[in-house]
Amino acid sequence: MMMGIATCAIGVLPTYETIGVAAPLLLILMRLIQGFGVGGEWGGAVLMAVEHGHTRNRGFYGSCVQMGVPAGMLLAAGVFAIFANLEESAFMSWGWRVPFLLGVVLLSVGMFIRVRVMESPLFADVRAQKKVSEVPILEVFRKYPKNVLLAMGARFSENACFYIFSVFVLSFSTEQLQLAKSDVLIGVWIAAGVQVAAIPAFGMLSDRIGRRPVYMAGALAVILFAFPFFWMIELRSVPLVWLAIVLGMVGHAAMYGPQAAFFSELFGTNVRYSGASVGYQLASPFAGGLAPLIATALLKWSGGPTWPVLLYLIGTGLMTVVSILLSSETFRQDMGHPIEQNRPSADRPSTE
Repeated sequence: MMMGIATCAIGVLPTYETIGVAAPLLLILMRLIQGFGVGGEWGGAVLMAVEHGHTRNRGFYGSCVQMGVPAGMLLAAGVFAIFANLEESAFMSWGWRVPFLLGVVLLSVGMFIRVRVMESPLFADVRAQKKVSEVPILEVFRKYPKNVLLAMGARFSENACFYIFSVFVLSFSTEQLQLAKSDVLIGVWIAAGVQVAAIPAFGMLSDRIGRRPVYMAGALAVILFAFPFFWMIELRSVPLVWLAIVLGMVGHAAMYGPQAAFFSELFGTNVRYSGASVGYQLASPFAGGLAPLIATALLKWSGGPTWPVLLYLIGTGLMTVVSILLSSETFRQDMGHPIEQNRPSADRPSTE
């Protein structure tokens, strides 16, 4: 709701000539609201999908929500590509607003789903038993502190590599290597298309062999590919740039696919929304949207060589590897009785 309203509001913002400095301030406010909306709604969307799924396909159900990111990138790219064909004066005057106003379509779909979809049986049982937590965030940190830290650590590599492979690569390739931005963007769009298929594929794979091995494979792939990625980019060959971005984003998809189910399975039903959301979002200041800024600062500090960025990417990957190693497998457990990571394994309930 917040995301949709803020997106549509950007499309009707007055110009600087109309209201002066208030125009950019309102734009920043709308972007902040979008961020709050994404942060708050991720947990709800994921839990709605995962809790309605059977034990044998929770990974796939959760991955369908994750698939919205690359699908949204493709949709946004397509819409803006259409309107970019307008005369420059028309695009700057009103054309740029239309894609944002089209957000009302997605907002309507989201509202329809929200109204028509029932609460999951798991949450309905908790509500019937009057076990809904009054202050879930406090209970999360009281009962599942280690799980929150493990989810946060597991997110580090996934979050950082996404922004390095899809955002930082744009500025690095165009400003440092003098490649055409349009050429690099095509590579990002190709990678997004590959991810639309790869994310649910890895989600389904995690339903077969477990969340940990799939997630671990993705983190290790990013670590091992950190050097080849920049080596391929620095060759300044457009096809190699595309291949590097695609391969990097496949590693990301291996973590992102099972992530929704994995994080959901770490917490009890009465606090799952808060637990999964907190674990997901706490990593963002260190390895999320700030990753391109951190990478740019490291590149400036080094005077051009990319080795500090490599170490940053590898460091976040190692944090994820350690977090996965310290985690227990969750893919066959009863979500009504989640694993508390500090309990002896013999006491952990399972549906096996």
